[in-house]
Amino acid sequence: MLRRILIAEDEPYIVESLTFLLSREGHEVSAIGDGAAVLPAIARLKPDLLILDIMLPTSNGFEILSSIRRTEDLKTLPVLALSAKGQEADRKRMSDLGVDDYITKPFSNHDLVSRVTRLLTAPPGQP
Repeated sequence: MLRRILIAEDEPYIVESLTFLLSREGHEVSAIGDGAAVLPAIARLKPDLLILDIMLPTSNGFEILSSIRRTEDLKTLPVLALSAKGQEADRKRMSDLGVDDYITKPFSNHDLVSRVTRLLTAPPGQP
C-alpha cells in the first residue's frame, strides 16, 4: 500500500538517503528543510508519517511536535524523531511531547526502515 511520508530534515545527504530508502520500500516521499514550513507541508501533503529532525532552521522539532499534538486533526499523526542529539534529556522531552519513536544519527538503514514500517502499520495512536 502506498503511504506518504514527509521528511523534515535540513541536511541534504540525509534527505537523499532517506528518500532513496523509503521510495525503494514503495512509499511516496516528500521533504522539507525549514521548520516553519513543516506544518503547512503537513496540511498540504497529508502524510501518513512524519520523520522529524529536532534541529531545524526557524523552528525546532520540539516546537513542531508540540504544535502537532495540540492540533486535533494531527494528534494521531505518527512522528519519528531523527536527531544527532542522543542525550536522554532530549529523548525524554520528545517522549513527553508525544513522539512515537526516536532514532539517532547515524542510523542503520535496516533499523530505520523497520521502525517506519512499524509506525505505518500500527493502529492510530498506538506506536
